Amino acid sequence: MALYRKYRPATFGEVIGQEQVTRPLSAALDNGRINHAYLFSGPRGCGKTSSARILARSLNCVHGPTSTPCGECASCVSLAPGGAGNLDVMELDAASNGGVEEMRELRERALFAPAESRYRVFIIDEAHMISKEGNNALLKIVEEPPEHLIFIFATTAPEKMLNTIRSRTHNYPFRLLTPQAMHGLLTGVVAEEGAHVEDSVYPLVIRAGGGSPRDTLSILDQLLSGAGPEGLTYQAALPLLGVTDLTLVDAIVDALATRDASLMFRTVDEIIEAGHEPRKFALDLLDRLRDLMVLRTVPDAISQGLVNAPVERAEILREQAERFSGHELAELASQVNERMSSLRGATSPRLLLEVMMAHLITAPEVAAEAPGPQRPAAEPQLAPDAPAPVTQPRTGAAAAAAAAAAAANREVRSSSTPAPRTAPEPQQSEQPTQQPDTGDLFDRVRREWTTLRQSVGARNKTAEIMLTEATPLGFDEDTLVVGHNTGALAQRINALEHNRDIAAVFSEHLEATIKVRCVVGTDPAKAGVVPAAQPRQVWNPRSNPTEKSEPEPEEPAPAPERKRPEPANGWQAAAAAASERAAQRARREAEEITLPPEPADDEYDPPPPPEEHTPEYTREDEERDMAHQAQEAGERDRRDATAVAMDLLAAELGAKPL
Repeated sequence: MALYRKYRPATFGEVIGQEQVTRPLSAALDNGRINHAYLFSGPRGCGKTSSARILARSLNCVHGPTSTPCGECASCVSLAPGGAGNLDVMELDAASNGGVEEMRELRERALFAPAESRYRVFIIDEAHMISKEGNNALLKIVEEPPEHLIFIFATTAPEKMLNTIRSRTHNYPFRLLTPQAMHGLLTGVVAEEGAHVEDSVYPLVIRAGGGSPRDTLSILDQLLSGAGPEGLTYQAALPLLGVTDLTLVDAIVDALATRDASLMFRTVDEIIEAGHEPRKFALDLLDRLRDLMVLRTVPDAISQGLVNAPVERAEILREQAERFSGHELAELASQVNERMSSLRGATSPRLLLEVMMAHLITAPEVAAEAPGPQRPAAEPQLAPDAPAPVTQPRTGAAAAAAAAAAAANREVRSSSTPAPRTAPEPQQSEQPTQQPDTGDLFDRVRREWTTLRQSVGARNKTAEIMLTEATPLGFDEDTLVVGHNTGALAQRINALEHNRDIAAVFSEHLEATIKVRCVVGTDPAKAGVVPAAQPRQVWNPRSNPTEKSEPEPEEPAPAPERKRPEPANGWQAAAAAASERAAQRARREAEEITLPPEPADDEYDPPPPPEEHTPEYTREDEERDMAHQAQEAGERDRRDATAVAMDLLAAELGAKPL
């Protein structure tokens, strides 16, 4: 029989590492407070189904309900691990029986009274796999079950269950076992089996099991099955679990401590030749760096259970932790964690692992004391026979002196950031540039605002977009104040990464050193600046220059009457006079035509409705006809004036009148 089945717990007292579940359940059973539905949730292999069977056994014991079933009655014997089972306790796997038909059948069977036990118990495993229709079919009986019926739902995804069913249950969350609890479980099983297992094997098995008792016991069962007469040794377990040999991890840690590139890449070659998966090795290295970081901070971490390592490895790990500072270990662990995802892909795994190791060995050292200026990175040793310098932690005074010297000499550098550019110092012979007048400068800003924004876009496109709706308001000494109606964009314009580029481009374009500040709103008065005076649009030569530039508006003078030019001879004068008279008469007749008065409300007698074939004559039609008549009269007068003018012309020329 498999170990995980053979050593399955039979009572709540035998369940290891789930005290948050076993204690309240035991108290509820002893107090007789039984609920009609329970929900056991948690990761796979952590004891949910086993606890459900223990609960059913405790409920139906002849001395129950009790947290300690007797193990002698018919119910306890049938429900014990390896027992034949009981008709009143039914287990159902919802992963393959979660349809509506299965739930309807379960509902019908649940109505029958128990055959020989106190309760009918239905254990539904993987309850989140019940279909929507199945949940609806099961909902009513879960809400209002008979007195003899109890449901126990077990699931790894409680959030996928129907909320209505979850609200009717008592939820007990299960957790994965801690390394200490798992170690106790494994040592107890090995002692019961009478096998011999080296202490260095337990951390490997615990790590491979991932905190699941079922998975961990399955791995241990496999290793014990293939063990020789000497028992389960570290070298026998290593290839089966696919774990990196500890000596290879030790070699990488030594290479990082001494900056020995030759040792580093020789170890990488051994890792690949041994068939280790590069990403798995990187994960093992990350675990080692984590253990060293904890040991560097907490010297007795192994005895406290913070570091899961064999006792014989404790001194080796402490020595390795002392060779680094806490900040160095944290930086190395962060880089391994960030670059681990790059080990996946079609590129050569060996190449990617070597690239990771190259980054780790060339990374700058971190100060041994408080965070501060970084120490210059040591050159990696490429010659295998050269002695490797060991990094010694500096004292507080030495570290402070080194930091001050580095700052004075401007030697603080980052491996990923280029050296900062320093502005050239002005020569002694050059005269300081005179700052132009802010009024003239602001006039230029207003005229060239579009060009300035486009120039900013060449360096910072985001800043150009944010300046699109901005308005220049004026100068506050050497600071150009712009306004924006959106507060969030105004804050982003004032942010260092954008404001620096805007000010630099404006200063370069305007040939003056200026700063830029953005305020909310486009009112210069509220912003506290006074813009330059707007140029006057109309020039008045009679205005007093001492008066205000914006005089009060006056009533416009009446336009002088337009005089016709004097005709050169008599017939032209007569023709012009006749034309003028005809025009005046036409205007007079048009003005004298008045509309008929509207009748009073009490005297108005609506006309009879027109016949169907006669259209209605409206006021608009009448007005249109009168205007047409006036236009025709004016045309006749103009024709008469033209005829008179022609007669006078003929008389002047001595011709016969027309």
